[in-house]
Amino acid sequence: MADAAGPGTGPGVAGGDGDDSLYPIAVLIDELRNEDVQLRLNSIKKLSTIALALGVERTRTELLPFLTDTIYDEDEVLLALAEQLGSFTGLVGGPDFAHCLLTPSGNCHLGQETLAVLQKSCLQPPLESLATVEETVVRDKAVESLRQISQEHTPVALEAHFVPLVKRLASGDWFTSRTSACGLFSVCYPRASNAVKAEIRQYFRSLCSDDTPMVRRAAASKLGEFAKVLELDSVKSEIVPLFTNLASDEQDSVRLLAVEACVSIAQLLSQDDLEVLVMPTLRQAVEDKSWRVRYMVADKFSELQKAVGPKITLNDLIPAFQNLLKDCEAEVRAAAAHKVKELCENLPIEGRETVIMNQILPYIKELVSDTNQHVKSALASVIMGLSTILGKENTVEHLLPLFLAQLKDECPEVRLNIISNLDCVNEVIGICQLSQSLLPAIVELAEDAKWRVRLAIIEYMPLLAGQLGVEFFDEKLNSLCMAWLVDHVYAIREAATNNLMKLVQKFGIEWAQNTIVPKVLIMANDPNYLHRMTTLFCINALSEACGQEITTKQMLPIVLKMAGDQVANVRFNVAKSLQKIGPILDTDALQEEVKPVLQKLGQDEDMDVKYFAQEAISVLALA
Repeated sequence: MADAAGPGTGPGVAGGDGDDSLYPIAVLIDELRNEDVQLRLNSIKKLSTIALALGVERTRTELLPFLTDTIYDEDEVLLALAEQLGSFTGLVGGPDFAHCLLTPSGNCHLGQETLAVLQKSCLQPPLESLATVEETVVRDKAVESLRQISQEHTPVALEAHFVPLVKRLASGDWFTSRTSACGLFSVCYPRASNAVKAEIRQYFRSLCSDDTPMVRRAAASKLGEFAKVLELDSVKSEIVPLFTNLASDEQDSVRLLAVEACVSIAQLLSQDDLEVLVMPTLRQAVEDKSWRVRYMVADKFSELQKAVGPKITLNDLIPAFQNLLKDCEAEVRAAAAHKVKELCENLPIEGRETVIMNQILPYIKELVSDTNQHVKSALASVIMGLSTILGKENTVEHLLPLFLAQLKDECPEVRLNIISNLDCVNEVIGICQLSQSLLPAIVELAEDAKWRVRLAIIEYMPLLAGQLGVEFFDEKLNSLCMAWLVDHVYAIREAATNNLMKLVQKFGIEWAQNTIVPKVLIMANDPNYLHRMTTLFCINALSEACGQEITTKQMLPIVLKMAGDQVANVRFNVAKSLQKIGPILDTDALQEEVKPVLQKLGQDEDMDVKYFAQEAISVLALA
């Protein structure tokens, strides 16, 4: 669009007539006005390059005013603009000119004509405008950029330019600007003067009691962050009352965010102040009528536990945790179950075992047979970790029965979560106890009707093998690994092949030569062509681990023999296998044995066989 122009006379005209240096900005104008969103987006993403080409003064006087006119656009373009402007301080002349990105009055280098256009159009500078748009992700990105720019202001410039912007946003007519303001208080407060700090706190208090729930939500989400930069007296006198009010808000979406703020506030207060100022509100949240609030308490439980300390944990949080573990809503029970291990680990070592056995374990036993599979799965993902905390005797007597019950659970995810953490138990009770108690259940899972369960067992087999040792593995689990190679599901056969390679890496070449390779090679004569192909896949995987001698003497003859297979799929996989194992073989074997076979396959009647054979010849340089 050759006739495109910026606000007023347009930035492209401001530099003079026919100046080649205007070309970048002219391209920008043209693309920003283009109907194609992707072109506009690409142009925005090149802003830093264009700003460098223009220089800092022209960026301030021409580019920024022009960008002010682009704020009414697709959300995707606005998002990119908001992100770009966050790193623009250096491009407008450094910290001394950072305010040019914020306020019209700060743009002291603007020409009178451009400034008049800005005022006439009632346009705000880009980031302030972007912080007020309807689309949440754009506002969030604008706030993120504003936070970044605030750090580059001097304290004087901060009070002169940034704080007024925050005040304007905080007192805006639309809730969008007020929600954005909530994210800016904490970055400007620490460097403000005492008088301005008082104003900032007053604005924040107003937003915490705003009529619009979305604003109160935004304020609640930033309450903890704001508390961290305040003086302790202000936290007690102003933040705690705000926290109490927000935690009692009529909207549960506000109350649950107050729970999150509770962690930050608790870290700032003494034990005595905590008991008086915070705990009554937290107790109220544990019994909140909304499950979403109780869920948030459960989700933040470990952080709350660390924040309030061991004494309050034992007196208040343990009973609260018990209530969450038996909550009527499954989502809450699941969130609490996820925190069981962390809670127990964070308890004071002295007396920890007694607390767990008497006050936590009875509730855990109930969750093992919970009606909801997500609850049982959440527990199964962490319960094994209790064995290292409770020791061998308690694990064998109290935890093993729970593990066995979960290994037989009808939900596959529960069983898999137990298996994936077996190493925790092995460290505590030893391999003998583990194998006697859990191996039957593992074998049962290895033959499960659901292929995803079998797949997960295969993935954990190298881990189990390392724990059980080679003798035990050969006796109990080797046959399972071979059976998976002929499974009717391809994903199982593929995983079983990779499993063999990992087992060879763990147990050594001699074990592979005596135990695995002969069994794999027998499959080359299987009547099912899929199983014959699996032989080739295994050879591909094992050749690198087994080395040149075993590959040449034992595997290569089988691969060459299979080149005459009646099924084309097998033949072209022979070509691919020869290409794979070729680099491992010596030159004589390649020239005398591999080359003639590949040349023959290269003349095969099947196009795929011919293609892969010729590719192998090319890769191995046998032409």
